Amino acid sequence: MTEKEKMLAGELYDANYNKELEEERIKAKELCYEYNQLKPSNQEERKKILKTLLGKTKENFLIEQPFMCDYGYNIQIGENFYANHNLIILDANQVKFGDNVFIAPNCGFYTAGHPLKAEQRNKGLEYAKPIEVGNNVWIGGNVIVLPGVKIGENSVIGAGSVVTKDIPANSVAVGNPCKVIKEIEN
Repeated sequence: MTEKEKMLAGELYDANYNKELEEERIKAKELCYEYNQLKPSNQEERKKILKTLLGKTKENFLIEQPFMCDYGYNIQIGENFYANHNLIILDANQVKFGDNVFIAPNCGFYTAGHPLKAEQRNKGLEYAKPIEVGNNVWIGGNVIVLPGVKIGENSVIGAGSVVTKDIPANSVAVGNPCKVIKEIEN
C-alpha cells in the first residue's frame, strides 16, 4: 500500500516524509493562500478556487476567509453550506458535510490523530479517521471536531465544544467533552 492508501484507509502512515503527500499538501495550501488573498467581493473567483480545491461541492455555498485545509480533495460540502471566518479542516481522510450546514467562526475539523507512543510519533506517523456532519446542522463558534466523529442531522453543537464522540440526530450537544443535553423535537 502507498502512504496515501494507508492514510485513506485509516491506518498509520508517513505524514511528514512522504513526497507525494507533501506535494499534495503544498498544492492545497497554495490554493488556500490564493483564496485567502482575494477581495471578499470577488465571489466568482472565490467560488472557482473552492470548486478546484474541494473534492465535491454543490452550487450554493460560502466559506468566509481565511480558510485552510491540508488536501482539499477529501472535503465534500452540501447545498447551502456556510462557514464563517477561520475554518480549518485537516482532511487527511474524508470530511463530509450535508446540506444546510452552518459553521460559526474559529472551528476546526481534524481527521488526523497521532500514536500515543513517542517512538511512532517521532517517525512522523499518524492516522486519519473520517468525519461526517449530517444535514441541517448548526455548529457554534470555536468548536473542534475530532477524528472519526459523526454528527447526526438536525443537531446543534454549542460554542466551545470539543466533539470527541458521535452525536445522534436531533440533539443539542455542548461541552468538553461534548455531550447531548437536549433532544430537539420535530
